[in-house]
Amino acid sequence: MTCKYTLPPTSTSPMRLTHLRQRLRELGAKPCHEDRLLRGWSQVCSYDRKHSPAVTFFPLALRNELSAIEAELDGLARLKSEHAVTALPPRKPSDETTSHSTRPANYAGQVVGYPQPSPASGRGGKCEKLCSIPAGEVADVARLLVELHDGQMVESVLLPRGGLCVSTQVGCAVGCVFCMSGRDGLLRQLGSAEIVAQVVLARRRRAVSKVVFMGMGEPAHNLDNVLEAIELLGTQGNIGHKNLVLSTVGDLRVFERLMERSSPPPCRGRAREGVEIMSNAAAFSTPILTFPLQGGRNLSSSVKHETVKPALALSLHTTNAALRTKLLPHAPRIAIEELVERAEAYARATGYPVQYQWTLIEGVNDSDAELERIVQLLAGKYAVMNFIPFNAVDELDYRRPSAERIASMVDTLNRQGIYTRVRDSAGQEIEGACGQLRARTVK
Repeated sequence: MTCKYTLPPTSTSPMRLTHLRQRLRELGAKPCHEDRLLRGWSQVCSYDRKHSPAVTFFPLALRNELSAIEAELDGLARLKSEHAVTALPPRKPSDETTSHSTRPANYAGQVVGYPQPSPASGRGGKCEKLCSIPAGEVADVARLLVELHDGQMVESVLLPRGGLCVSTQVGCAVGCVFCMSGRDGLLRQLGSAEIVAQVVLARRRRAVSKVVFMGMGEPAHNLDNVLEAIELLGTQGNIGHKNLVLSTVGDLRVFERLMERSSPPPCRGRAREGVEIMSNAAAFSTPILTFPLQGGRNLSSSVKHETVKPALALSLHTTNAALRTKLLPHAPRIAIEELVERAEAYARATGYPVQYQWTLIEGVNDSDAELERIVQLLAGKYAVMNFIPFNAVDELDYRRPSAERIASMVDTLNRQGIYTRVRDSAGQEIEGACGQLRARTVK
């Protein structure tokens, strides 16, 4: 008799990968069967293996339900419309050696005191809190308006060199004043399967080797689903850890969970009774991670060690606490210095530089005083500063600084040893950044 498993109503409970795994197990799937199906789905490849075709590998009950499962997965994220990005202004020849890509004079491929950094994960920052691309680089760039199973819509962005930006929420609760994603507040969370489905949708169009969680929504507000998606993409999805970039406005929960992942696997055996394992962040106002042990319980059984360690991007936008409160009105009230120190601790633990995102707004956060404080904050840190010129929005009076001012700011920081680059929002000429595509469609 075929065992049937009914998922929770998707209108009230977006599909999570845990739901999918449970369904597979109810159909007789063992871990090896789950692994092959999830690899086939997330990589958009065949379930067959040499000398092991799916028709004989999967249990009969699973084979009987496979078509229904695939149809349900296909319905998680469907392409509503595609908007190619083809008209971003090209870089001047001099930009290659001056404003956009200059490394500081004392930058020899590494930050002093740290090992050789890997290439930065993903291709940039928060598209004014969405994704961005290197200035002048538009090959293979397109914005995708994605319809979810319940008719809600989010945006994904195909980025150069196999990159993809995905959304984690419908709407956003942070309310950044320069971003359209949160104009209507948070409408609902995306399930982890819906997040992965955006990658599957993109992979049906082209190869994807980097995924940045910088689309609509604040990942910290949907952390369980985001980390569950990251775990699958970094294993069955075959994407390198450093090429999975989790972006946040700064939330203690993110730092806690990421540091938990970056810690070495716990040793086997019994810990001494009453011992606590703590992070090296005693100087912070709130400890990053504490594992109280009771009765000498086996440590390896009390802590689940995750395997995938994503890179981190921190949406900073200013060094002035009062201004940051105005720009990001619902972001956690954490001292900027503490945000940087916590991000630095994670960079030390993983070996990935932190990407600091800074939406450039004329007369707001483009002053010389800001540059001085950036140098004070990031000097000697394992960090990359991404300047993202503001993307024009009809409803907002903000504007981006002049090209000359942007070039001057980048040059100043690079000369001070802060590796800085300019990223253009992938959607300037189609009014497609910061949730604008979705906003226009749902009007």
